[in-house]
Amino acid sequence: MEIEFHFLNPQSTPIKSSAAVAVAVAVPVPAMLHRDYTLDLPDECLSLVFGSLSQSDRNKCSLVCHRWYRVEGQSRQRLSLHAASALEPLLPTLLTRFDSVTKLALKNDRRTDSISDDSLSFISTKLPRLTRLKLRSCKQITEQGISTLATNCRWLRKISCASCSFGPSALAAILTSCPLLEDLSLKRLRGVINKGNGYTNSVEEVLIGAGFTGSDSLRSICLKDLYNAQCFVQFLAGCKNLRTIKILRCSGPWDGSLDEISSRVPGITEVHLEKLQVSDKGLFCLSKCTDLEILHIVKTPECSDAGIAEIASKCHMLRKLHIDGWRTNRIGDLGLIEISKGCPKLQELVLVGVNPTFRSLDPIAGNCRQLERLAMCGCETVGDSEVACLGARCTMLRKLCIKGCPVSDNGLAALAQGCPSLVKVKLKRCGAVTPKCIEWLRAIRGEGFSISLDTMESQQEQDMDIVVGNETGAGDQMTEMIDGMATMDLTSGGQVAQQPRGGRMRALMLVAIRRFSGGAGPSGSNGANPGDNPPSA
Repeated sequence: MEIEFHFLNPQSTPIKSSAAVAVAVAVPVPAMLHRDYTLDLPDECLSLVFGSLSQSDRNKCSLVCHRWYRVEGQSRQRLSLHAASALEPLLPTLLTRFDSVTKLALKNDRRTDSISDDSLSFISTKLPRLTRLKLRSCKQITEQGISTLATNCRWLRKISCASCSFGPSALAAILTSCPLLEDLSLKRLRGVINKGNGYTNSVEEVLIGAGFTGSDSLRSICLKDLYNAQCFVQFLAGCKNLRTIKILRCSGPWDGSLDEISSRVPGITEVHLEKLQVSDKGLFCLSKCTDLEILHIVKTPECSDAGIAEIASKCHMLRKLHIDGWRTNRIGDLGLIEISKGCPKLQELVLVGVNPTFRSLDPIAGNCRQLERLAMCGCETVGDSEVACLGARCTMLRKLCIKGCPVSDNGLAALAQGCPSLVKVKLKRCGAVTPKCIEWLRAIRGEGFSISLDTMESQQEQDMDIVVGNETGAGDQMTEMIDGMATMDLTSGGQVAQQPRGGRMRALMLVAIRRFSGGAGPSGSNGANPGDNPPSA
């Protein structure tokens, strides 16, 4: 057998010290070539390596050998399981392998039975150090299972529950047994209603009965698609360190609730309101939160310029403002002018279904010197002069998105030399912008600048590809497409281009007829002449 001698450090010069000893090892060459050097790594180092890999790569690594299988399982902290009832007999094996999980997601579909209370209790005993839990469509879990979980997993910091059926006592158990809870998200909980659906007590009565008046640790709460989310107002008002409130598509009037919350918790910094019955009175109440930094007002038709002006006059720390005016024309230049005066630290502005003009965009560009991100969608009054104003005055602007606005090549010419910090521009459904102008801008701005154009025709083709698919089963696909268009939210500024509703519908139908008939048909026009020369800077 051939033998070679290998020194520990063959690149170093010999050490002349008398105490030094040159160590030589006689190892057969084949053994050296096939040696597993990962055996020299302790399990802790191997765990750190696995921690830097993606989920897919971790799964592949676990199949290499028995040791990697064991170490990968013991070091995994995030686990997502399909929580159907068929999972229950597999839980002992799974949780024995993954015994260090701290972030767990249990997701089920609405058509199958989920795991039961016994399974959830077993999970809580095996994973007592859970910090994050997500439940989706686990309708077989009741108050008993949630109560046991809350008792055993007192390290929970974030809980998200959606499409579950447990009632108010389960929420009371979570709030009273998890003293470290920071983030709570409740979506589509059909069991959380006032004295109905088999429950004799409301949420307020259950919380009061449990002796719970508020949480010192809770910092963020999201209420979405709840019938009577106002029942949480007393609880929210007692959370002294609450910073983020998201109330999305919850029924009932909210002006009074926002008044109570903002009066008792004035330190709120982030508010999201979407499809709510809230008016300027509610915005007046929110203005008490003078530390407000992020505000989203989405599809609240009763809000107007007066409410926005009040926010601007008191919330001078505002950094991000999103407004979806739902094409009601109640929020426009007057409110945005006040924003330019009272919110100089504004960094991000998103306008959907709002019609600003040069009159408001000019002071915003001039006074909000830190503005970095601007998006305007479905703004019928944003044209070339407005874009030219932004190009001339927004020196810090980095990202610009324009969708469904009457902008042409002439307006985009201002971006050739303006906005020195601009790195990304996204244009969508701007029919008067030509690809030639896009290429010209890309060449002028050079490397590090990204610009994309999605015209009306290409968007329609993409919509048809998604809805219609291949031409097989044309009859069923046409019915499906028409049903989809009937339920489209055509009044949303973020979804509608500058065409009127009838034009949009006719355009989609024309594309569908051409695809199914196989005929060429007349091609639509995007409003630009391909032969035009790019604008000169």
